[in-house]
Amino acid sequence: MLIIERLKQQENFSMAEKRIAAYILEHLTDIPTIFIQDLAEKTFSSHSTIVRLAQKLGYSGFREFKDAIAEVVYAQLHSSDEVNANFPFHPLDTPGKIAKKMADLTISTIRRSLIQLDEDQLTAAVDALMQAERIFLFARGDTQLRARSFQNKLIKINKFAIQAEEYVDTEWNAVSITEKDCAFIMSYSGILHPYNKIMQYLKEKGVPIIFLTGNPDSSMVPFATHLLLMMQEEYDFAKIATFSSQAAFEYVLNTIYSVMYTKDYETNLRNLKGNQELMKTGLLADEEE
Repeated sequence: MLIIERLKQQENFSMAEKRIAAYILEHLTDIPTIFIQDLAEKTFSSHSTIVRLAQKLGYSGFREFKDAIAEVVYAQLHSSDEVNANFPFHPLDTPGKIAKKMADLTISTIRRSLIQLDEDQLTAAVDALMQAERIFLFARGDTQLRARSFQNKLIKINKFAIQAEEYVDTEWNAVSITEKDCAFIMSYSGILHPYNKIMQYLKEKGVPIIFLTGNPDSSMVPFATHLLLMMQEEYDFAKIATFSSQAAFEYVLNTIYSVMYTKDYETNLRNLKGNQELMKTGLLADEEE
């Protein structure tokens, strides 16, 4: 999870914690070397309040909290030009400038996603997919396009996923899932009320659930077996398109597929060559006209 987004959201922060968060965001480059005493004085707060804020964000104490901010500062110093994820271009921009901004937005999105990607959760999610007899993909809108691309890739390693939303058979697919399967649920906003009921039902059945989202406060999070969190600076509605969130999801899904591929790399490579040969010269080859 990217700490900067949590500091900006200020979810369930007290007034003192909001004051500390505001100061940190305004003086990011100073935080890696600041002492807790200095931060307390500059924000008119106490040591204990700063530590509570760090713990609220998932860190053991101020030192770990400060190290996390240092990583972000270092990443930003080596990142591309900052681009507004919601309105990345302006009406007077030239085509060339728009192309540069879209490239910068994509690069910064991938870098931000890499920082947030938890290797333990990634490994656990891959293991769940590899062990599953069937994989059910739950996704809507633009995210369903990413899910379909992921479904297509899985065929290359002899894994066949089911689009649970296809033909509006979501509930029928949900009740058919067993603990030997895996449900992969994707929603950047994390606000899909039908999915809440489905995830609760699947959790009670003991079904492994992978949840890919950009919302750490989603009511769906507690039902996930494996959480993949990709927070971007993208609003739910006020935006030109879902550029950033979908680039992040595409990156994560490509990474998952790549890790799955390496689980049996040599076999997958042999199958690839054999299948290509079959389609080129075998019974499945195109007939000459």
